[in-house]
Amino acid sequence: MKDLLNYIDSLKNYEKLGVPTGAGTDSHDGFDLGRMRRLMDRFGNPHSKFKAVHIAGTKGKGSTAAFISNILRTEGYSVGCYTSPHIQTIRERILLGRSGDPVSAKLLNSLFHRIKQDLDQAMKAENGCISHFEVFTAMAFILFADEKVDVAVIEAGLGGARDATNVISSSGLAAAVITTVGEEHLAALGGSLETIATAKAGIIKQGCPLVLGGPFLPHIEHIIREKAVNMDSPVVSAYDSGNNLAVKSFSTLNGKPCQICDIEIQTVKDLKLSCKLHDLKLQMPGAHQLQNAATATCVALCLRNLGWRISDDSIRRGLERTYLLGRSQLLTSDEAKVLGLTGATILLDGAHTKESAKALMNTIRMAFPKARLAFVVAMACDKDHAGFAREILSGSYVETVILTEAAIAGAVTRTTPASLLRDSWIKASEELGIDICHEGMTEYRKLFKEQPVSSESNLSDGKTILATESSLKCCLRIANEILNRRRDEKGVIVITGSLHIVSSVLASLGD
Repeated sequence: MKDLLNYIDSLKNYEKLGVPTGAGTDSHDGFDLGRMRRLMDRFGNPHSKFKAVHIAGTKGKGSTAAFISNILRTEGYSVGCYTSPHIQTIRERILLGRSGDPVSAKLLNSLFHRIKQDLDQAMKAENGCISHFEVFTAMAFILFADEKVDVAVIEAGLGGARDATNVISSSGLAAAVITTVGEEHLAALGGSLETIATAKAGIIKQGCPLVLGGPFLPHIEHIIREKAVNMDSPVVSAYDSGNNLAVKSFSTLNGKPCQICDIEIQTVKDLKLSCKLHDLKLQMPGAHQLQNAATATCVALCLRNLGWRISDDSIRRGLERTYLLGRSQLLTSDEAKVLGLTGATILLDGAHTKESAKALMNTIRMAFPKARLAFVVAMACDKDHAGFAREILSGSYVETVILTEAAIAGAVTRTTPASLLRDSWIKASEELGIDICHEGMTEYRKLFKEQPVSSESNLSDGKTILATESSLKCCLRIANEILNRRRDEKGVIVITGSLHIVSSVLASLGD
């Protein structure tokens, strides 16, 4: 795959560079969707050869896509799934067939060499403006057509209206899904929640059902529903008051966190749908994942209403088999040992917005209600650092936070220096009235220099220790040593702030 990787790495990559202001809006500043349509036309419009479920939303897209894909695979359908970003290999973005495995390097490489000449011609015709995401999206659609998938579950990259995935037409769309609307990529999507909602509503197509995840602010939901009315699209809400979603208990399944849930869907507004799943064992913990599972259930019911064969048992088994790297992922004891942290409890979660930070803290309170917490955090520069910090610090007592840096999409362009992150966390702690012990304080120097970190004493006197460290390995060691000061109490190391720091940890397991 070296030739392919070198080729796409030479293209403009907004995951590395950051997205320009207004790029995701349906305006003269927006991405050129016409360019993507011309590229698709050059390859025979492969996206017209399969049915699609198209998913937009600020959070929950990847998990919802995984839930939907596994429901359909369990029923026996051949499913293509296209998501971003990836954790360990770019092949994760394209899942194929009934197995749901990442596309093989051999197949991807073969496709690249087959279409390389056409890509070069397209690039010349578009003055070199075709992006990394556009090329890989085109490759995914060609593969789905080649493999004759029954359905493709497709996650929008940014917004919806001008996203490269939005070449899907109403004739090819089985259902549209909008999971949530939050402030991530605010500038790129017009500067307000209202413009973000409008951008995401751009995936709604004439006469095709729309599934809403939620919850949404009332005026934001109104914007989306108004677009659906104009497009004559029936709407199903997974957050409808007639539905019952409940987390009943928390357990472990095969050494992984597991929550026992009920999902009861009973909606009769636009489409009459009904499904009751009791004592559902979700490997994706957290109330937000239950909401994503309910959203996927509503999609399955919409498809069933359209004539697709999908049993309640397939919905249950599909939901229960779903598991994603970097989403409330608890490392095994063997994996902790590889990291040099024998006996440590380590949780990985790619949360990077204040909404996902809040969801993470809710999950931690459910899974580890009395545990002492040490956070290792790295973030991209275009995130709400202070908002993220406020949700973490207000969610529970955090013993220590160690701030570090991780390459974003393989580059440092969007990486936030740990020193700037520290300023945001200090600001958040001051706003919340939380006492912290940081590098500028005498007691911090005493704690880290005059006495071993592993000492039984608690020199921080109940304050949250805030540190910066460039080496991820050192971050983990320090976090573990701080938690080990009191071995009689359970401690959890939480690695979060970006899927990219999660990726770094998982990559080190394979070193």
